Amino acid sequence: MVRERIADDIYVFTSKQYAQVTAGAVITKEGVVLIDTLYYPEETLAIREFLEERLGYPVKYVINTHYHADHSQGTYLFPHAQVVSHRLCRELLDTVGREGLEDAKTQLPDLAEVEIILPDLVFEDGVMNLYVGGKTIALYHLPGHSPDLTAVHVTNDNILFAADNAMPVPTFFDGSHADLVNSLHAILALEPDTVVRGHGEVILRGEVQAVVEDDLAYLAAVKTAVTRILERGQSPDALDQIDIEACGKSRIPLNGLVVDLHRANLARLYDELAERSSAPQ
Repeated sequence: MVRERIADDIYVFTSKQYAQVTAGAVITKEGVVLIDTLYYPEETLAIREFLEERLGYPVKYVINTHYHADHSQGTYLFPHAQVVSHRLCRELLDTVGREGLEDAKTQLPDLAEVEIILPDLVFEDGVMNLYVGGKTIALYHLPGHSPDLTAVHVTNDNILFAADNAMPVPTFFDGSHADLVNSLHAILALEPDTVVRGHGEVILRGEVQAVVEDDLAYLAAVKTAVTRILERGQSPDALDQIDIEACGKSRIPLNGLVVDLHRANLARLYDELAERSSAPQ
């Protein structure tokens, strides 16, 4: 795990073991607001040790930005914290999340002690504010990468934890292309100084607008390419022709995992557009 201090009282933790997934911590005089956890218990335990033992601040809240295991699985290691999420995240943790964990436990002994912890404070629409130790932390429901995704804005510092709506390659295979486009525009409207991505490097001050606009350009490029294939009446096999570089992104980040994410995007968008075109008018 790599620890990075991005403000006087805000840290980002990046996994060395699982796809450079990130978690964040906002330190306040009333305790810590932890934004997501990491996939393997070993790394989440290292976060807990740093915050509670080295710094001496108990974790008061754990925010689950979405139900995916690499962001929520370590919640059980903070039994005294209040867990916060969108309503959909709670529902998905209680269904898909439980099924996924049981399957993962059959393959990974390291996960034997992991438990699904359901959020006990949820919100539905708009924005929910947490006021903790002089910090105002705004939670926005911004679906896209997944239907339940929450972005977390530390307003005092103008730092946005965008979760998996911000990645080296935007991904929506468990969500919606249209929703992700809308949510990226919402991120631009918030005008954050810094954006913490769900995987990969932090987007630093002065780079945010250019990076988000590049993500929007990628999403426009994949939509154009998939639309052409559908207009020609081609099968999903033709999606292999749509190269990630041709859509404006590199295949290098996340040790090449972005290529698989790109392919999953194409398959999801093909189904999404095909369903829309066949729907009765």
